[in-house]
Amino acid sequence: MRSHLLPAARLLALLTLVTGLAYPLAMTGLAQALFPTQAQGSLVVQGGRPVGSRLIGQPFDSPRYFWGRLSASAPAFDAAASTGSNLGPLNPALVAAARARIAALRAAEPGNDTAVPVDLVTASASGLDPHISLASARFQVARVAGARGLALSEIWRVVEGHGEPRALGVLGEPVVNVLELNLALDALSPE
Repeated sequence: MRSHLLPAARLLALLTLVTGLAYPLAMTGLAQALFPTQAQGSLVVQGGRPVGSRLIGQPFDSPRYFWGRLSASAPAFDAAASTGSNLGPLNPALVAAARARIAALRAAEPGNDTAVPVDLVTASASGLDPHISLASARFQVARVAGARGLALSEIWRVVEGHGEPRALGVLGEPVVNVLELNLALDALSPE
């Protein structure tokens, strides 16, 4: 029995060192060397301090800001609690939540009679999506312009300047990173 236990213990110790220590350290070092921004969380730094990440949505509720997608995580936009709602399209809870969000958007945009974009009333699969579609940005331009006292064309120029094209030119739709868009608006017209 001892002849089996000693080699097994040595193999366990070796594999623990290789897979539990050496490999993670090597991958971390490689990531830091090749992709330093991404390895540090794609942080957005303003005034020398981090204000968010390009990869994780943040809640904005002031009329002065563009609002992002809903977060299914609890608390909202908590990366440690990343999850979708797992509610199907016919689930009454999802339908009720979407109707409530549409009503809130209509109340915030009383003169806007265009269709509410679907990404403003649903959460992404991770619940952390930092982007909205250009249709969602377009839906909110009048509210943001009014709250900031700026012309619609000026707000739309900032939106277009922060648009991101389709991935690889063909995948998905053009989007806007909500955090970066709102920071650009703050630089344009601080409170």
